[in-house]
Amino acid sequence: MGAHPPTTTAKPATGDPADGRSSEGLQAGLKNRHLSMIAIGGVIGAGLFVGSGAGIAAAGPGILLSYALTGLLVVLVMRMLGEMAAASPTSGSFSAYADQALGRWAGFTIGWLYWFFWSVVLAVEATAAAAILTDWVPAVPQWAWALLVMIVLTGTNLISVGSFGEFEFWFAGIKVAAIVIFIVAGALAVFGLPPGDEAVGMANLTGHGGFLPHGPGAILSGMLLVVFSFMGSEIVTLAASESPNPVQAVRKATNSVIWRIAIFYLGSIAVIVTLLPWNDKAVEKSPYVAVLQSLDIPYAGTVMDVVVLTAVLSCLNSGLYTASRMAFSLGERGDAPKSFTRVNKGGVPSVAIWASVAFGFVATIFNYVAQDTVFQFLLNSSGAVALFVWLVICFSQLRMRRRIERDMPERLTVRMWAYPYLTYATIALIVFVVGYMFYNPEGRQQMIMSVLVGALVLLAGVLRDRRRARA
Repeated sequence: MGAHPPTTTAKPATGDPADGRSSEGLQAGLKNRHLSMIAIGGVIGAGLFVGSGAGIAAAGPGILLSYALTGLLVVLVMRMLGEMAAASPTSGSFSAYADQALGRWAGFTIGWLYWFFWSVVLAVEATAAAAILTDWVPAVPQWAWALLVMIVLTGTNLISVGSFGEFEFWFAGIKVAAIVIFIVAGALAVFGLPPGDEAVGMANLTGHGGFLPHGPGAILSGMLLVVFSFMGSEIVTLAASESPNPVQAVRKATNSVIWRIAIFYLGSIAVIVTLLPWNDKAVEKSPYVAVLQSLDIPYAGTVMDVVVLTAVLSCLNSGLYTASRMAFSLGERGDAPKSFTRVNKGGVPSVAIWASVAFGFVATIFNYVAQDTVFQFLLNSSGAVALFVWLVICFSQLRMRRRIERDMPERLTVRMWAYPYLTYATIALIVFVVGYMFYNPEGRQQMIMSVLVGALVLLAGVLRDRRRARA
């Protein structure tokens, strides 16, 4: 790719769309259609297509309740985040709000953990994309595909935020179209609307051991398997700061999160467990392919590979964007090297992008040379970051709401419902899920490793705070 364009130090900007810069000096190059599709597609991760089979096997048709509870959690957290982001849009999003509401140590800790999470995701998604591409073109080694995918998407992120937005627009568009077609075709089959087809009805929801074949506890086990596939809903609140009208973008994304989760997650999963027996081995292996095959869709496996590849590339593209913007925000607040705030001629934080992708490259290498040791540690130690992020958003909103009402009530254009009671209820539910992860043997190791890494980052943040205070 050669040398990246010359860099300049980010300087405070007016935030006026006319000067083409956000209030932080980044290029305000995301259009409304980019943000709309990022908001819609942000909740559709590769985990939905690939990981939902394990959840269905664990909870049976009751996985619908697992998705509904997790979706409710995300809706409430997004409402809180939307309230803060509409009042004060920033590329640091919840990390910057934690900084203001809870203390510098909180913003430092959750910002670096979030950056760590998405940098590990880069390695996971690059490897997943490479595996699909190697199946199509076996002559090219898998590591070469992983390298190529990383290089291409790094290049698009370095050119401009508009090029990132354009790629994400089409990636998300393909995911959304695939899910909508899948739901419509599946629903027609359930009710026997195609001529000559017999209606499946609701028999599969209760006919193979009942709606909860493994008991009510399986709903919580299912939540542990699906909770991390919702990570990414918050990306639009980071991206909004690089748009001409961030407040409007945040408001639209926050208001639409309910129907997005209801349609894309609950809708598609409902089609799977209604159309096919939950204990079918094909459903556990690849539920979406199993449904397409049952509908006699030709080349179902290949069609699904294309959709999954698109979802993987979308996740990698947005993951690199998200990691770099969080690194940029940390640099602006003095919690990361100042060089992270340098932007190139395209108005993007080039140093932050290179730093994020470098960690992703290293993690990808570990995935090939030390998959069961170093890479497994990276996966486990970043696994519970979603829950940590959601908790921090809740506690930040409790404090920020009072400040917004006192200092700038006119900016309270998005309000958390039933404040503060629903906020407290959300905190209680997240704490309950965290406790269940410690109790559940399958989630215990992941939670212990995540807490360990989180504690180390927290310690670094506290020590940094004390050095600042002494200085």
